[in-house]
Amino acid sequence: MLIDFFYTLRSAKLPVSVKEYLTLVEALQKGVVGPRSDDAWSVDDFYYLARTALVKDEKHYDKFDRAFAAYFKGVELVADFTKDIPLEWLRKNLELELSPEEKAKIEAMGWDELMATLKKRFEEQKDRHEGGSKMIGTGGTSPFGAYGFNPQGIRIGQDKSRNKSAVKVWDQRAYKDYDDSQELGTRNIKIALRRLRKFAREGAAEELDLDDTIRATAANAGWLDIKMVPERHNNVKVLLLMDVGGTMDEHIHRVEEMFSAAKAEFKHLEFYYFHNCVYDFMWKNNRRRFSEKFPTWDIIRKYNKDYKLIFVGDATMSPYEILQPGGSVEYNNEEAGAEWMQRLTNAFPKFVWINPEPQGVWQYRQSISVMQQLVNHRMYPLTIKGLEEAMRLLVK
Repeated sequence: MLIDFFYTLRSAKLPVSVKEYLTLVEALQKGVVGPRSDDAWSVDDFYYLARTALVKDEKHYDKFDRAFAAYFKGVELVADFTKDIPLEWLRKNLELELSPEEKAKIEAMGWDELMATLKKRFEEQKDRHEGGSKMIGTGGTSPFGAYGFNPQGIRIGQDKSRNKSAVKVWDQRAYKDYDDSQELGTRNIKIALRRLRKFAREGAAEELDLDDTIRATAANAGWLDIKMVPERHNNVKVLLLMDVGGTMDEHIHRVEEMFSAAKAEFKHLEFYYFHNCVYDFMWKNNRRRFSEKFPTWDIIRKYNKDYKLIFVGDATMSPYEILQPGGSVEYNNEEAGAEWMQRLTNAFPKFVWINPEPQGVWQYRQSISVMQQLVNHRMYPLTIKGLEEAMRLLVK
């Protein structure tokens, strides 16, 4: 079984060696993990042991997770909710398909009513529900559950958004860092970013000055006289804030291409992650986003106004996440995301928002319209033309 698992990891492009595989086998033989009191093996225990033995760099964690899930899918299903909700309630047996007329009849609750009703449902519900319009369940029109339809609700137990309108997501999710070593599918992104340039010569002499070398050699009767000058560096400072997880999973490849190009192009580049909307903290490592937080106030104070601020995100979420205190899908934020957006754009006058969503759908997403207003309509699509226009604005 473990040999096949080893080859699964190798096929997922993980740099796993035979020595590391033998280390895992030895750890199992010596009982580093094993059956618990009920004689049941824990998939979680094996997962952490295997990751420790086989993965030597955190940037490969996401590849390992996907390979592990693909190989051991169905061995054990565990739902980690803040409050226990039986997984049986959320089993996917059907997906309700509604006509436009039926969808129009379903009215969305207000924020306060939505949260109060969820609390009430927790107290009332005793069994699994499917296809209904009231209780926590699947495939219905209730605002609580998964795989159904409601204009606004709380998604519980579903791995990916379908209607992109949930105002809360009950289960904690793991996001992956964007890979800055991603090979670019095209050099056009890099060329577009080069419009944001402000060169300066600094440091020790590192670069051949060909024109001055020719002049000095000619003046020296043909004896070679090499002249060096400090290397020219792009002196532009960039603060890159990137949305990660949820609906952004659909855009990982293109955002990674842009991230790779930015890392190569800008010597002074600082980056942070956020989810959906900026709130009171951001992070640099998605694996430790709750333990290693960077307060947004500290980021605003740390970097001066010379930095060009670039947001990257699809701005696709419930409008509550932008406008409502407590609107974050992951925790109860004390201040609305709109407040933090205003503080950031005031602190960094040169800013743009790059949106990987196709520009043709922007008019149909209420949250995108709200975000466009907050960034003074400085939102550009993640296309070559969009990047060029954004860079021109930043360089003015």
